[in-house]
Amino acid sequence: QVQLVESGGGLVQAGGSLRLSCAASGSSFEINAMGWYRQAPGKQRELVATITTSGSTNYADSVKGRFTISRDNAKNTVYLQMNSLKPEDTAVYYCNAKLIIALREYYYWGQGTQVTVSS
Repeated sequence: QVQLVESGGGLVQAGGSLRLSCAASGSSFEINAMGWYRQAPGKQRELVATITTSGSTNYADSVKGRFTISRDNAKNTVYLQMNSLKPEDTAVYYCNAKLIIALREYYYWGQGTQVTVSS
């Protein structure tokens, strides 16, 4: 079991910045990758960015060049630095952790944190 606690959401004007944090506890030593997803009202949840334990990253095209995902393995924490925010970035942002145990994948989610970008 893994528990994920997000923080750092809020209200910001377009062009501003926010930094999200997600701290993992529990069986965090088994985490293979962590990431951020978001869900806007009336839309499906979508990938924002992921990062593996080795530091490999993957970004949605819509956030490339503006968002940066990073990870502190010692603290079992993943961050999402969001710059040049746009109104379309408004969504609930969810932290995600992927575990691989005995060749099976397990996914855990945080409770979500609201990000609102005003125009």
